[in-house]
Amino acid sequence: MQTISAPAAFDVAAVRKDFPVLDQEVNGKPLVYLDNAASSQKPLQVQQAMNDYYRHDHANVHRGVHSLSQRATDAFENARTKVKDFLGAASEKEIIFVRSATEGLNLIASSYGRMVLREGDEVLITVLEHHSNIVPWQLICEQTGAKLKSVDVNEAGELDIQQYQALLTNRTKIAAFNHVSNALGTINPVKQMVKLAHQAGVTTVVDGSQAAPHLAIDVQDIGCDFYVITGHKMFGPTGIGVVYGKQALLEAMPPYQGGGEMIKQVSLEKSTYAELPAKFEAGTPDIAGSIGLGAAIDYMNEIGIENIAAHEHALLEYATAKAGEIEELRIIGTAKDKAAVLSFVIEGIHPHDLGTILDHEGVAVRTGHHCAQPLMQRFKVPATARASFAMYNTFDEIDVLISAIKKAIKMFN
Repeated sequence: MQTISAPAAFDVAAVRKDFPVLDQEVNGKPLVYLDNAASSQKPLQVQQAMNDYYRHDHANVHRGVHSLSQRATDAFENARTKVKDFLGAASEKEIIFVRSATEGLNLIASSYGRMVLREGDEVLITVLEHHSNIVPWQLICEQTGAKLKSVDVNEAGELDIQQYQALLTNRTKIAAFNHVSNALGTINPVKQMVKLAHQAGVTTVVDGSQAAPHLAIDVQDIGCDFYVITGHKMFGPTGIGVVYGKQALLEAMPPYQGGGEMIKQVSLEKSTYAELPAKFEAGTPDIAGSIGLGAAIDYMNEIGIENIAAHEHALLEYATAKAGEIEELRIIGTAKDKAAVLSFVIEGIHPHDLGTILDHEGVAVRTGHHCAQPLMQRFKVPATARASFAMYNTFDEIDVLISAIKKAIKMFN
């Protein structure tokens, strides 16, 4: 078998020192954390940035003339600039802070979707989607009379691009699809998909939740109309996410929520709304979460997204090769272009039972349908076990995973 090793420029031991959560035992065994697609761990730098804000600078943003409020506002808006640069957006006005990618997709569906969809119109998604990029569109279609259509994948888990193009008709108003599949790791050709959609006059929404921790993102190069990310999958805190939207579209959309901060003037008869991005940020935001997300971006930039991607690709290649040696194991999702996700089933062992056995060996993986039930139905499996890798994972940890899988197979046989 070909020898696979980490890129020379990447020092995984140094990275792991920034994640003390990894230095512990679970069930008497060293923790092997391979559940990063569900939520990644947080480096000390992120924790420190949030702690510093709460210890020294906490005040509400945008509303005070006193020093603490001004410092909090500066830190909050500086985080917005970091996100803008990370995504390659043209302006901070195009960056909306939300609770998560889920809330971001609901914002787009509820505001833009309700604005443009009429009875008989169509929204196009794919079978690869997380439930958060399915259910909001189902809800808005029910409310507007629009229809939801979906694109299939092949046996490798790759999108049927010909079917996608054929389903883009004059009735299609919105195409929503992920950049990277959370369940399979498939990397979609989003730039091509956006181009085809725009040729058909269709607005595009890209769920970048799984792409942000692994890939360099440039929304202007991709050309998409909307792009959403979530902090907790990219080494940032929970409860913070981002909607990128082209400025002209955001300006045309009605507010998603009403309240303080998003208004210009309020009377008992009528309200007028603030300029972007405040228009879509009603109420007190997650200030600390935004600062933490900015710190996570700083951390990823310092290591280098190219270095992260190369290390994770080497891990995926190694894990795929090792898994392929196990006769009872079947990998679900073998796309040529994949991020660091290995989803699989074991003959004769339910994924939940496998996950429990792996936990006894200190190995944390995700088992279930991964909020992608239509995709599980497509592959005729009730669930899979999913090992997902991050910058701090090692080849030794993959060896532990493979050994634990073999132990489970031996137990059941």
